[in-house]
Amino acid sequence: MTLAAADPVTSADADLGSLIQRTTSWAEDYLRAATAQARALTSVNGRLDRLALDREQHVVHGLAWVATYTELFRQVGAWRERLLAAGLFGATEDLLTRVLFAEYAAQLAGGIPMNQGEVVRPDDFGLSLAFDLARAWRALATQADKTALADHVAAAQGKPSVEEAGLDETLTMIRDQFHAFAEEKVVPFAHEWHLKDQLIPLELVKELGQLGVFGLTIPEEYGGSGLGKTAMCVVSEVLSRGYIGVGSLGTRSEIAAELIMLGGTDDQKAHWLPRIASAETLPTAVFTEPNTGSDLGSLRTRATLSGDSYIVQGGKTWITHGARADVMTLLARTDPATTDYRGLSMFLAEKPRGDDATPFPAKGMSGGEIEVLGYRGMKEYEIGFDAFSVPKANLLGGVEGQGFKQLMATFESARIQTAARAVGVAQAAMEAGLSYALTRHQFGGPIFAFPRVHNKIAMMAAELMGVRQLTYFAAGEKDQGRRCDLEAGMAKLLAARVAWAAADNAVQIHGGNGFALEYPISRILCDARILNIFEGAGEIQAQVIARRLLEDGRNA
Repeated sequence: MTLAAADPVTSADADLGSLIQRTTSWAEDYLRAATAQARALTSVNGRLDRLALDREQHVVHGLAWVATYTELFRQVGAWRERLLAAGLFGATEDLLTRVLFAEYAAQLAGGIPMNQGEVVRPDDFGLSLAFDLARAWRALATQADKTALADHVAAAQGKPSVEEAGLDETLTMIRDQFHAFAEEKVVPFAHEWHLKDQLIPLELVKELGQLGVFGLTIPEEYGGSGLGKTAMCVVSEVLSRGYIGVGSLGTRSEIAAELIMLGGTDDQKAHWLPRIASAETLPTAVFTEPNTGSDLGSLRTRATLSGDSYIVQGGKTWITHGARADVMTLLARTDPATTDYRGLSMFLAEKPRGDDATPFPAKGMSGGEIEVLGYRGMKEYEIGFDAFSVPKANLLGGVEGQGFKQLMATFESARIQTAARAVGVAQAAMEAGLSYALTRHQFGGPIFAFPRVHNKIAMMAAELMGVRQLTYFAAGEKDQGRRCDLEAGMAKLLAARVAWAAADNAVQIHGGNGFALEYPISRILCDARILNIFEGAGEIQAQVIARRLLEDGRNA
């Protein structure tokens, strides 16, 4: 199938706004055609076929990436229009936009890297795709433009401007407050915590509680700040820039609080939410089991009602901050006759706080630490339950069989926050690479002067701008009460790739020193790698996005 090419390039395409509009329209045409082709490959008698979806996984997942790039174009274009209207679109923002659009449009036309070894191309969809705007973009994103952008980033020491972030006065104040906190209380100590595999000091956790990190989105009536998901993104990003472990401390509280707000009884809300908001109670999420991974519907851990308590039997794994936590949001099967998501229930299971010496000092619980490459500040654990008792009153919502539905309702927020954490890690990687490039001298000057070095910085900055807009857009949709599973998934999918690319390129800028444990970039690289795995592996995320596109016909 041949997709109609864009109209011939004219002198009007020298105007950035016109070029953005035409490129976005071209991307939307590509997405419509790719969706139709993917639907034809995966449908039997007009319905999506599971076996076909698996067989055509490369095309299906590639569709998710085409959709993600298209949405990115829309949101960067909208961001530009907002800044123009406010008189805030300056030279830096102009360069960021040109470099990002030029590169991502070229990737759409030539091949999108889903990861280092898998590229999706128009030909995979059976499309012959022409992009007649490529020459215009090359003229607007030359080597001189990339050098100029890198110089702008260096002058700002890598910190994004208020204009780039597009934040209002309140969110800018929040960003600056937590940036200062991270610079003083996190950045000087994070690498030592990582190298020694230490838990983040409890004193810091208490300080974060006093600053409201754990109650950001909890309503004021329950002791929270009553802010939205965009505020959550800002805080998560800035703290993750300091150290992903600190930026992720609030994730468990966010998940637990949203579970309780959406599915809890009035008594459960009144009891738990104030304690979570103040950091008096630290939650942990206990969902995953060995050999189940993303297939939560096949969980085997059972909770059997006996009198006024449920007796839990089974094993869980990849439990973040599990030892220190005071309450577990525990997903278990209450209906043994079921073998899928039906029959799963969610519990607010209390446990005593443990430590390194005795991680799980509770009757009916055992387990230990899983040693990991990065993401170490809270530690990962495996847990075994053997007649562990949970009071009947701690069944979330008081009704069995609602656990999977309750958990699914939190996925949008979790993925938005993970995207924000990824942006923070990418920001840290860019700043580390920039600092090293400016101070490392070779051949008579700083290595930053070499295009193959500062081009990396320029691309990091451009991708960061784009994925920030995608993440904030998803958060804004959530704040408006609109369904945003697609947008949240896209933000998480792309942000994870951007973080890994930024960390990998920053290591390359460091050269041999990037491979030395003493340099923080070695930690940032390890931390970045997890982002494409947790909260939905990249492959699962792409499957979810594409399936939604194919099922409901949304393709533009």
